[in-house]
Amino acid sequence: MSGPGRARVEAKASAELKAVQAALGAEHAAVYGYGVVGGKIVEARRTEARAAYDAHRARRDELTRDVRDLGGKPAPAAAAYALPFPVTDSESAVRLAAELEDRVAGVYSDLVRAADGGRRRAAAGALREAAVRAVRWRGESVAFPGLAERSATSTASATGTG
Repeated sequence: MSGPGRARVEAKASAELKAVQAALGAEHAAVYGYGVVGGKIVEARRTEARAAYDAHRARRDELTRDVRDLGGKPAPAAAAYALPFPVTDSESAVRLAAELEDRVAGVYSDLVRAADGGRRRAAAGALREAAVRAVRWRGESVAFPGLAERSATSTASATGTG
């Protein structure tokens, strides 16, 4: 293949690799964040936090392989990540867990758009799992998981508050 057809295929592959790398970065941050959550969460919810931590570690490892399969070099985890707010008690740990899941869902929504086939199905499954965990942490749902962050930004921009 040559010419415009090849360029489209290469652009699609590049966009997919970029989306997989972004998802990997989100999973690195989620693993870090759940370490913080686990340190502050009440005993009654510690099993739930551990299950989420394990799920994000598994997704992180899967995405590391995907990056390599796409010919990229997996981005390493940062030594630390800035938290969106101080986590000082169980209540703030629960809020952080919900925030982590919302952010992960948003990144997976981008990967769903960029990928095809099995990788797209896996990204849709990861988005669904993150949305379900966010609902469990928060106790309520959003209309379009993975898009809540974008709509909040759009609304703030439209009203001049962002």
